[in-house]
Amino acid sequence: MSVEILDGSTVRSFVEDEGAFNSSVDGRFAALDADRDGLLTYAEMAGELMSLRVLEKHFGVDEAAVPADELAALYRGLFARFDRDGSGKVDPHEFRAEMREVLLAVANGLGFLPVQMVVEEGSFLKIAVDRELGQIAKAA
Repeated sequence: MSVEILDGSTVRSFVEDEGAFNSSVDGRFAALDADRDGLLTYAEMAGELMSLRVLEKHFGVDEAAVPADELAALYRGLFARFDRDGSGKVDPHEFRAEMREVLLAVANGLGFLPVQMVVEEGSFLKIAVDRELGQIAKAA
């Protein structure tokens, strides 16, 4: 993990750079595709969905009061967002489209004022920051 400074334009610029965005998202898709069939099942995506820590309340502590069946339904619902055609599997186009929406929502949430944020190595936010830093270094 590292502490980075970013704003909505950092993320938006990454998403709009089709080459960088598609390469990163396709790489993540391939890493999740355990059986290499070109499709992601819920089982293949479950770990990634759970890493989103959607119930995190305070500094890495999850809300413990949520019953297991409700938590499972929450993660199934997240999977359904990716599985746009309802086939039970996520193809690369569905994955890319949902990741685009997720990251643009993050960009909108961040807004235009820079924020300091802890980001995980290899995360899309870290990739976006590194991309922007590379562009700044080239321009200098």
